[in-house]
Amino acid sequence: MAVAAATPASVPSTRRGSAPERSSDPADRARLRPVPGVRAIRISLRTAHLAAFATLYGGHWHGVPAERLVTALAATLATGGALMALEIYRTPIWLTQVRGVATFVKIVLVASVPLAWEARVGLLTAALVIGGVSSHMPSRFRYYSITQRRVIGDTERG
Repeated sequence: MAVAAATPASVPSTRRGSAPERSSDPADRARLRPVPGVRAIRISLRTAHLAAFATLYGGHWHGVPAERLVTALAATLATGGALMALEIYRTPIWLTQVRGVATFVKIVLVASVPLAWEARVGLLTAALVIGGVSSHMPSRFRYYSITQRRVIGDTERG
């Protein structure tokens, strides 16, 4: 099955009154597996992830030797991996939603740093921008499933 590219025809419109198709069928909603204390877990992991990435980014920005940034890289990967695992466990549809796809793009950018060392600050800046934008965009975009071409699970809490 081919994955549709994000084209103007496949991306939800931002005009009022033209929201993407939403199913009222509960079976189409993303099923959330319950995780006790999920809100506190997500906030804690996200805060740790931001602190770790800020250290990594700042180190590269200021030319800190790579060997001194290994701990920040490990903490960024560990907290990011934990956030990703939590989201996939709670609702596997996350993998096909814009929020999940954005995460994979960030992973590719960060993984590209050793291959394009001179462009590392630009690559990390791109990951930072994608993270900021994708985290704060309206739910009609964040929860849009690339494969199903509609919003799925936009009422999630936690």
